Amino acid sequence: MKYSEEVRPGEKIRLDDYDTSRSCGLTKEEAREKADELGREMGELQELLFAAGDTALLIVLQGRDTSGKDGAIRFILNHTNVQSCRVAPFKVPTAEELSHDFLWRVHRQTPPKGGVTIFNRSHYEDVLVVRVAGLAPEKVWSKRYGQINAFEELLSASGTVVLKFFLNISKKEQEERLLDREKDPVKAWKLSVDDWKGRDQWDDFTRAYEDALTRCSTEAAPWRIIAADRKWFRDLAIAECIVETLRPMKKAWMESLESLGREQKAELEAFRASRGA
Repeated sequence: MKYSEEVRPGEKIRLDDYDTSRSCGLTKEEAREKADELGREMGELQELLFAAGDTALLIVLQGRDTSGKDGAIRFILNHTNVQSCRVAPFKVPTAEELSHDFLWRVHRQTPPKGGVTIFNRSHYEDVLVVRVAGLAPEKVWSKRYGQINAFEELLSASGTVVLKFFLNISKKEQEERLLDREKDPVKAWKLSVDDWKGRDQWDDFTRAYEDALTRCSTEAAPWRIIAADRKWFRDLAIAECIVETLRPMKKAWMESLESLGREQKAELEAFRASRGA
């Protein structure tokens, strides 16, 4: 069953049409069991991806404040080998980054062949925050949708699988999570006045997200909308998508590794024979 909702190229998106508390009839226990099972398979596939070394995986996580990007990252890292999996967070650009094109700081963080990189926020901030906060004129940010599509097409054509997840939460759920942070001394460090200010621009961000999802879901890099009010369902939906995307590549990776193994064994046998002689 598809737990994420894929945005078809050209499809006009209205976020109000998507249920943020969707669970597909699963209980928390059922979802966690399924997610852990998929997580184990995800780890096995990631090991093969690394060993074969001919494919890279880029996971893009976007969402409003408190939508669960950090939690999703923890889930993925708990089931993968961190030696070949890294996280790249994108915050306010530095002076050096601002002196280049907006994709400069992003491209240098993309994964190498055999690697996995998770973007915590991404190049989409340049058509979201930049747009809503008025950091650049419309004539500048409006061109970026096409530039982003060309960038992601380049990555795909070069052997990088691009998975983009929009973690979709309700305004009510966001408020509850923000209030919970105030009560939890361990999470209080995350408190920010900007989070509450951002709620005043909820509708503006909604329109910005809808445009990004509509204009930048392509065959090479489609968007997946994840119902994120329930954290346990969020993890399941992401795990399912990652596994179902990588699973068809398993056979080719195995064949490549078996061929490499035969070559290595032949080389070792030749070495031993030369030593015996």
